[in-house]
Parts: sequence; C-alpha cells; structure tokens
Amino acid sequence: MPPIHLTSPAANTVPAPSFSIYPSLRNQSVFVTGGGSGIGAAMVAAFAQQGARVAFVDVAEDASRALAQRLVDAGYAAPWWRKCDVRDIAALQAAVADAALELGDFSVLVNNVASDDRHTLESVTPDYYDQRMAINERPAFFAIQAVVPGMRRLGAGSIINLGSTGWQGKGAGYPCYAIAKSSVNGLTRGLAKTLGQDRIRINTVSPGWVMTERQIQLWLNAEGEEEIKRNQCLPDKLLPDDIARMVLFLASSDGAMCTAQEFKVDAGWA
Repeated sequence: MPPIHLTSPAANTVPAPSFSIYPSLRNQSVFVTGGGSGIGAAMVAAFAQQGARVAFVDVAEDASRALAQRLVDAGYAAPWWRKCDVRDIAALQAAVADAALELGDFSVLVNNVASDDRHTLESVTPDYYDQRMAINERPAFFAIQAVVPGMRRLGAGSIINLGSTGWQGKGAGYPCYAIAKSSVNGLTRGLAKTLGQDRIRINTVSPGWVMTERQIQLWLNAEGEEEIKRNQCLPDKLLPDDIARMVLFLASSDGAMCTAQEFKVDAGWA
C-alpha cells in the first residue's frame, strides 16, 4: 500500500527516499495524544503504515475524522479515535481504557498533545497559567499512569514524550509553554528507573521548528524564513514526517536499549 504524505515532499528539494519498515511494530497497539492533525497526525499515519493498531484522541473532531478516512481510503486499518479534551483527565484515561479493550494493551504511548499559544509575561493570570499546564504538562503524566499497567502485563513498552527545542533556544513569546515543555525531560528522566525495571522505556523527542499547517499559517513569514536559513544546519524544511520517523525508531525493538534520553530532530538548529 502507498505511504500517506500528510505534508508535501515539495517543501524540500530532494527526491523522497524510501524509509524503514519495523516488523516489531506490526500488530502492536499504539496510543497517540493529539493525533488528529500536525505532528500527531503524521505519527498516527506512520504507525498505521507499519501495520500497528492505532488509537488517538484529539479535540479537533473534523480533522480527526478526515485523517481516519484518509487512512481507510489508502487501504490501512481504521484507527480508533475519540474526540477528547485532554484537560479532562478522567476523559483521557477513560479513552485509554476503552481503546485498550478494543485493541489490546498498549505497548506504545506517544504523548504528543500540546498548544503553543503566544502570550506575554504580563498577560498571564493564574487561570490562564493553569490552563496552559492542563494542556501542555498534565496529560502526559496521566496518560502514562493509564497505560503502564497494560505495559507491565505485556512485559515491556515504549513511551515517547514530545518535548521542544524552543525553550532550549530561549525562544520568546510563550513562557508558560516553555515551562511546560521544559518539564518533559524531567518527566522522562524521573520515571526511567522505575519503569525500566519492567522493561518499559521512556524517552523524549524534541522537534525543532516543524512546518505544520498551523505554524505555516500563523508564524512563518519572510523573517521566519530567514531565521530558518540562519539557524538550521540543513537547508530543508523540517516536516511532521521527520518527527514521526524518530518516534517509530524509539517505539520499535530497534530502540530496545534507549531510555531516559532526549532525541532532537531539529535540522541542527543553532
């Protein structure tokens, strides 16, 4: 079956290469938060193309339905999905439990959901701060809490937390997002020893500036184009599929001895 490209290869100027197939991912159950669009959708499609049983949640119902239909139209198994606001932890954990009943215990969890809304230091209220943490920080912890019992039953698992290089580069305009994303490495390292005793691996994947539809519409302008040229070592635009390929490796048995690490996919951003 043909691969699904959720972002156009035309964004780069080199021919599209062939990519790896991971036999260890076939028939594995995978759960992705924020899987309806952007980087999350690329990961849902990538796992489906590997023959995995994929479940995802997203607050964007129309985009999620369209993604599921594109996968089915391309000949892949229909993903399990549910509209879910991950600020509602009970709803998130219920989605994990319900999906596991249908697909089996999850051997892979990808904590992808995030929102990088711009804001200033002066504008942040306690309520806004709590809402930013409720989207960008809390769901990862409680999704892990929900999947770990199943991973222990399976005897192993892989958890991939999506971080960010933005705060590491002292990016401005989103201090609450920076706080939340900087905590991802602490979550990864803080759980690695405990989970590792049950052969559950946990890693962080930190993207650079990925050209999702949202980023292109809201933030990519002439100044942004120059910033990419100035800071990236590689000339090509970073695409959601580039992040998905690193996640596939860490989810597969090929990454069996990788845990407690951060893997940056940023085209060598300075």
